[in-house]
Amino acid sequence: MVEQLQLQTRGQGLYEFTDQLQGLVSRSGVEEGLCSLLIQHTSASLTIQENADPSARHDLEHWINRLVPERDPLYTHTLEGDDDMPAHIKAALTATSLSIPISNGRLMLGTWQGVFCWEHRHGGHRRSIAVHIGR
Repeated sequence: MVEQLQLQTRGQGLYEFTDQLQGLVSRSGVEEGLCSLLIQHTSASLTIQENADPSARHDLEHWINRLVPERDPLYTHTLEGDDDMPAHIKAALTATSLSIPISNGRLMLGTWQGVFCWEHRHGGHRRSIAVHIGR
């Protein structure tokens, strides 16, 4: 089963969509298998991260912004704004696809793990995620 998941972001940050993803898995009827995801964009990424304490997400966001600053004089891809090239680099350094095992009809995530879209642009965007659920 292949589905398209749509997420609306409101600017840079981590947006959890674990519940929506689990809903797709539940509706698929797959009890044992694999859930594969691909974000169909070059300026956002996917991650599995802590979903209990927001300070972990805050620290990740600040760390990557320090690692990949805006307005670096070496950037030549600048027509779409100061955040565009850094967003591409951040997506290249993180993950654009994930695979999560399914057991007993549930994503096999750890107790404090959630699935997140990591928006790297300042503006809000509608992000498309291709989801394949199979045995």
